Amino acid sequence: MDQLNHTWTQSFLLAGFPAPSTLRPLAFLGTLCIYLLTLAGNLFIIVLVQADAGLSTPMYFFISVLSFLELWYVSTTAPTLLRTWLCGRSPIPAAVCFTQLYVFHSLGMTECYLLGVMALDRYLAICRPLHYHALMSRKVRLWLAGATWVAGFSAALAPASLTASLPFCFREVAHYFCDLAPLMRLACVDTGWNARVHGTVIGVATGCNFVFILGLYGGILRAVLKLPSAGSRAKAFSTCSSHVTVVALFFGSAFMVYVGPPKSRSKGTDMRIALVYALLTPFLNPIIYTLRNKEVKEAVRRVTQRIKAMLKGP
Repeated sequence: MDQLNHTWTQSFLLAGFPAPSTLRPLAFLGTLCIYLLTLAGNLFIIVLVQADAGLSTPMYFFISVLSFLELWYVSTTAPTLLRTWLCGRSPIPAAVCFTQLYVFHSLGMTECYLLGVMALDRYLAICRPLHYHALMSRKVRLWLAGATWVAGFSAALAPASLTASLPFCFREVAHYFCDLAPLMRLACVDTGWNARVHGTVIGVATGCNFVFILGLYGGILRAVLKLPSAGSRAKAFSTCSSHVTVVALFFGSAFMVYVGPPKSRSKGTDMRIALVYALLTPFLNPIIYTLRNKEVKEAVRRVTQRIKAMLKGP
């Protein structure tokens, strides 16, 4: 690890994953394919929801907002991962590093709040079906979506600004992007207080949202079990299964990385887990939300027919 004689550095070095030079081109191509497929999958959902009137429901509105968020979320870290695969240790200006840190955590916190809003949407749809469309009007949906972005970008201010204000004696970041724990390990001072603040802010936000989601699904479970037929119960559960899968992926990896002291994890653990929530989850979300989804398949069929009709002309 490179040591500095002063407490301010104009740039850091992203170490990336240790790998033989012969495997790096394959890792680069694999990551690039996943990145491009992630962009294509999330763009597909956004365009489909906008193009088909059958998907103009609150649930698909929030799914399209999630897809829009995932486009930026994966694009915050994938380029630096690709660069480290291709070039090995890669320099990154300190200003860019801290900006990446803030934007990445802002988007992550926004997704945390958005998943809570999506759980609320499912709760109202199943437990308050007669009042659902009145409670989830277009104005309410826009307000809720906007509130998640404001809350996410506000919550990330404290961890990012505290980390950026640290004096640094080292410059090699043991990660493929600028994250909290790897940057704190480079500081010249004890970062125990910073770690407690980070853990409190992120832990309270994710913990409260997780408990909120669990409470909503507890209400959904009670309501579904009261339904008279097995078919109606299966249909109700099917509308929630995709969201539950995404929640498990997101919160599971987030708790493993950001809740608890950074020094308690072995070297390289953060990077491996980061691949799950920063690369694989945005890649899997479009698949989870569209696979075996009859409404999406019907929407694709309708849009395809419209495109064919347009190409044929009058």
